[in-house]
Amino acid sequence: MRVQAAAIRLGLILALAAACTTNKMVPATDAHADHAAPSSSAAVAGASNDLRLPADAAGAPARLAASPRHGEYVTIHTGGTDSVRAWVVYPERSTKAPVVVVVHEIFGLSSWIRGVADQLAADGFIAIAPDLLTMKNLPEGPDSVLAPLATAAIRTLDAGWVQNQLDAVGQYGMSLPAAQKKYGIVGFCWGGGVSFAHAAHAPGLGASVVYYGVSPKATDLPSVRAPVLGLYAGNDARVDATIPAADTALHALGRTYTYSIYPGAGHGFLRQQTGMDGANMTATRAAWPATIAWFKKYLGS
Repeated sequence: MRVQAAAIRLGLILALAAACTTNKMVPATDAHADHAAPSSSAAVAGASNDLRLPADAAGAPARLAASPRHGEYVTIHTGGTDSVRAWVVYPERSTKAPVVVVVHEIFGLSSWIRGVADQLAADGFIAIAPDLLTMKNLPEGPDSVLAPLATAAIRTLDAGWVQNQLDAVGQYGMSLPAAQKKYGIVGFCWGGGVSFAHAAHAPGLGASVVYYGVSPKATDLPSVRAPVLGLYAGNDARVDATIPAADTALHALGRTYTYSIYPGAGHGFLRQQTGMDGANMTATRAAWPATIAWFKKYLGS
């Protein structure tokens, strides 16, 4: 029976992986339909070795292994019986630092997301990347195994519950002895939409950065208080179609919403830096410095 169960489980994993790769399990209107699954390939031709930028997905494990910064897993109680595991990275500085919460993609708390957190710490912030699938008890394993399981599980999350978890993570970050009482948020793909929604949800948020994530629905936009920076791919029509309405509404309300659309870049460009004939790398080189400048402007250095 154990052998049979293991075989069934392996079959499920492989089926999910194939579905994620081909996008057959994702409806055409799904917010992640154009987001390719992580690759285990070591091919990094064209990827930047610039330590001022996050590594791409292929280069993230090696960058993490060589990082001089202190990173650790913590468990954060988020209310009731809920907790989330989170990856926390500290900057090398003697003064207190602002906090940035990093919201993962549909692929869960991957090595690449931890690498983004490490890069934020290199830029002077305490970075906290929560695993919003902690309560789903997914098995441990490499990114290539975790990705399809996370993709399926993330669709079962309640949006309000997610925002409450992020509230608790932000409060935890600001309570750290090395932290300033300010926090921002950045997210990617699914997490990009979540980071935009957090600007409407959390009145105490200092700043939000949205990487190729959809805008909130019109009825939520009046609640946006934090300044929002949107960073979008030119070759991402589904997401980009949500920009004009948000831009019009937020500016009419007197809110701060600035965005850039990078020509020729594809959805997920910061993780897939070698794609789109160089356009993803061009977008990365522009978007990451803009991210850091935004957080320094609204959270402080």
